[in-house]
Amino acid sequence: MKVAIFTDTFFPDVNGVARTLKRFTHHLQERGHQFRIFAPESTNDHLFSNHIYRFTSLPFFLYPECRLALPNMLQVKAELLRFQPDIIHIATPFNVGLCGLHYAKKLNIPLVGSYHTDFDQYLEYYDLQIFAKLLWKYMHWFYRPFRKIFVPSHFTLEQLKRHGFANMSIWSRGVDCKLFHPHYDKLEVRQKYGINEKYILSYVGRIAPEKDIETLLNIINQLPNDIARNVRWLIVGDGPLMTYMKEKASENVTFTGYLNGTELAKIYSTSDIFVFPSPTETFGNVVLEAIASGTPVIGANSGGVKNIIQHGKTGILCEPKNTEQFIDRITDLLTHHSMRIQMGHEARNYSLSQTWEQILDRLIKEYEEVIHDENGVQYA
Repeated sequence: MKVAIFTDTFFPDVNGVARTLKRFTHHLQERGHQFRIFAPESTNDHLFSNHIYRFTSLPFFLYPECRLALPNMLQVKAELLRFQPDIIHIATPFNVGLCGLHYAKKLNIPLVGSYHTDFDQYLEYYDLQIFAKLLWKYMHWFYRPFRKIFVPSHFTLEQLKRHGFANMSIWSRGVDCKLFHPHYDKLEVRQKYGINEKYILSYVGRIAPEKDIETLLNIINQLPNDIARNVRWLIVGDGPLMTYMKEKASENVTFTGYLNGTELAKIYSTSDIFVFPSPTETFGNVVLEAIASGTPVIGANSGGVKNIIQHGKTGILCEPKNTEQFIDRITDLLTHHSMRIQMGHEARNYSLSQTWEQILDRLIKEYEEVIHDENGVQYA
């Protein structure tokens, strides 16, 4: 099979969409399929590289890691005619996605897409709710020609159904349980960041309004004194609110910046609790990574996160923005050692069933079904 993927973010960008697509293209290669990626330029990569065609771009103001590219339409058309893809997959609804949509129609290539980011909820955090109706009209127009729309969670599927979308299928996310596990040396992280406190609480993600950083700050600053003096917070990530958060956070907070690979995995593994108040996730990759590391998660009962956390078993769900509830649950877990350890065991066991191979093989099978339905081509 030959797959052309159009996306406004791709590795080495640091976000869930880019990392998921990178893993998928690696899986395509392992399974013997060919692919081409059409994506914006990255400051950390060459403009052109093997299988990847990159275009000059500008950061998108709502999501700077997702860039608005200026695709070379003639170059894209020439490469599609040369590559002759069996299917086009569009991952984002911006300029590169529009380019893919245009040529899927023009060249009569079977078209599928994925819905990764809930921009409707983002508008609330940027005081742009006035544009919500316009956004949904655009989304309806954009996704209407797609043979199938892949969504990351049951929550997102139901949300899009309520807005009149059809032809949807769940493309969940897996986790690398060989990378993310509970068995790293706990002293290493403590020594690296000079941590003497009894407990480590962590957050991983963009430091941006849509992650509800305000609630995270309230949780950090309002923990009872008898708990707070025994806690060190590790905040992993970066974003537009980083300076603000550093100014407002209490002294028991360490900011690590962006981390990935084993450095990130060690943070999860060493943490006693992972705290994630973001209510805007369509899935929540970082929640699954924390769970795979044997770390209980206290998260917002919203979005894709509530489809990952098994309340009272692998973690705890709290009402979004309810600082007091988050603080009470953190206090409960820190003061009930056996309950916290049991949740960590249950979390790890759950993650072992969430393998990437099974999930990505299913996506490939759905590609094959779309191609077969459209033009009768079958793959062994």
